[in-house]
Order: sequence, then structure tokens, then C-alpha cells
Amino acid sequence: MRRIAVVSGGNRGIGLEICRQLAGRGIHVVLASRDAGRGSAAAKVLAEQGLSVEARQLDVSDEASVAELARGIEAEHGGADIVVNNAGIAMDGFNAEVARKTIDVNFFGALRLTDALLPRMRAEGRIVMVTSGLGDRRSLSKPLKAQVGKADLTRDELIRLMRRFVDDVAAGRHTAEGWPSSAYAVSKMGLNALTGVVARELAGDGRGILCNAACPGWVRTDMGGAHAPRSVEEGAETPVWLATLPPGGPQGGVFRDKAPAAW
Repeated sequence: MRRIAVVSGGNRGIGLEICRQLAGRGIHVVLASRDAGRGSAAAKVLAEQGLSVEARQLDVSDEASVAELARGIEAEHGGADIVVNNAGIAMDGFNAEVARKTIDVNFFGALRLTDALLPRMRAEGRIVMVTSGLGDRRSLSKPLKAQVGKADLTRDELIRLMRRFVDDVAAGRHTAEGWPSSAYAVSKMGLNALTGVVARELAGDGRGILCNAACPGWVRTDMGGAHAPRSVEEGAETPVWLATLPPGGPQGGVFRDKAPAAW
């Protein structure tokens, strides 16, 4: 059976290159993007290169959109083998609305898509969270750093922490509470912690599914800018490596350049 990969935010940048590299390995790729037109255009370009790619509309901030995609994957492909949570935003400024929207897309969006597709994933499936070097706990206060990095952190505890950050920003107390003034950084810290949470939840699953996070580095994309030192090909290398790990590979880790990365 041909493997099926779902890549969120797949219409440009690192996401598009992840789609290209996975399809180049003979995997059928579902290129998911919020903008249906741009997604279709991106998928067409890859298909013209002889790659097996289809476009699907997906807004990771919309429960109904996530559920519709998951149902379609099951109905048309019988399930998925790879899920790459690449969709993300980096907004200008910093206020309560920026915090709310950034956490909703970058953290809860990955959680929504993972939860929707996990029951539909086949044996030896792979889940990849695309994170960032900015998601470093060193910018947190000691108490928050300890909470986010707790070895037995639960899903509910992590969700409360992410919501607490948004509430603290809205109340004007986030600095006093030990948070940095960067919603993007906090969202990626949450994503790194979520990687460990999902990995621990999979311990008794039996399907051999692995969940890891990949830091692409500073890449020349619309988000990274023209002066970034890495190409999209280099940025996609570690996410694709994690998406195609053999059985017995690492579980619950954060990686950069195919090596464990401290965060």
C-alpha cells in the first residue's frame, strides 16, 4: 500500500519543499493549505514534475475544516502514514490578539490536526512538528521553565499553560509572570512540549507511531526573509528525515540537522 503524507501549510516555503521531498520518495502527498487556490497551484507545479501530490483546503484554526480533511483522508486513502504539522504564523506586533491567534494556529492547530488524524494513522506512522530555535525555554522564568519542561507533563497541564499565557498577555501581566514578549516563541515552546506529550500518550498505542519535532533553522522563506543562511532544501531535510524514520527510531525528541537539539 502506498504511503500517504499530510503536510499542513504545504503551499509555500518549507512546507512546499517538504511536500516535494516526500513525494520524491514515492509517497503520495496531501498538500494542505488555508488558501485553496494557492494550494491547488502549488500542487499543480509538483504534479507537473511527475510527483504524486493532491491539494486539500485546511484551516488548522477551524475545527470543522480539520474534521473535514480527516474524514476525506480516511474515505479516499484509508488513513494516513505521515502527518507534518508545518502550518504556522508569525504576526507583527505583540498584544492580546496576536497572542491568542498565534497560540491558536501554531499550538492548538497542530494539536487539532494530530488528534483528528491519529486515530486514522496506520502502523509505523510518523508525526512531525515543525518547530523553531526561538522556542527555547531559556527565555522563561525558572518556575515556568520547570513546568513546560516537566518530564511527565500532561496534555491538560500544557493546554492550561498555553491558555494562561494568552490570559496573562491580555491582563498585562505576562512579563511579571515570567513569559517573554513573543507569542511566536511561546507557541513553539508549546509545540516542543506537545511533541513529548504525544510521544508519551503513544507509549501504549501498539502501532509503533513516532512523534518528533524538527527545527529547520533560519531558512530563506517569506517568513525567514531573503537574508537567512539556509535554503528551503536544507530546512526541509530534518522534517523529511523524521517523517521517514525506520522502526525503532527516536521518540518525543526535538531535532536540528538530524541531531537532538536542546530547547
